[in-house]
Amino acid sequence: MHARLGISIAGMLLVIATGCAPMKYDSLRQQAQLLTDQNDVIAVANRLFICTDNRDWQCVKDVFAPDVLFDMTSLVGGKPSKLTPQQIVDGWDQGLKNLKAIHHQAGNYQVTLKGNEADVFCYGIAFHYLPNPSNQNTRTFVGSYNFHLIRTDAVWKIDRFKFNLKYIDGNKDLGVVSEEIK
Repeated sequence: MHARLGISIAGMLLVIATGCAPMKYDSLRQQAQLLTDQNDVIAVANRLFICTDNRDWQCVKDVFAPDVLFDMTSLVGGKPSKLTPQQIVDGWDQGLKNLKAIHHQAGNYQVTLKGNEADVFCYGIAFHYLPNPSNQNTRTFVGSYNFHLIRTDAVWKIDRFKFNLKYIDGNKDLGVVSEEIK
């Protein structure tokens, strides 16, 4: 029994002495950091949707970088624009303020990390609800999103936002999308 223990200890010392253990540790540490970064990036996208649904405009502003290449052209036409977080939330506040409820659901996240940058793709559905005399109380947007994020001071921020509309269903006149968020 003591001989086996001695062989096991000697084997571990040999692995450590040859440098195999630190390489494995570094690999595990890199994998853990990759998973942590992916989780953090997805959390930013989720925070964007949840804060928008709650109309917590300060929280929405906090997920964006100071300048955002903002592209909602599949929904409203026009061209992508460089906007500030304040301009984005002003447009969303104006376009969504009359709705009784907003609900975003996102999933199928695909994250590609390159150092302090990340590209994110996800599916998204947004439900808008406003009781009205027509009894057509809902509007549904179905599409996907492409985000680009940058990490500064250990915080991920969205600096590119693109919504890719597949279709709209329900009461298309339920509310007006602000022209300011083109």
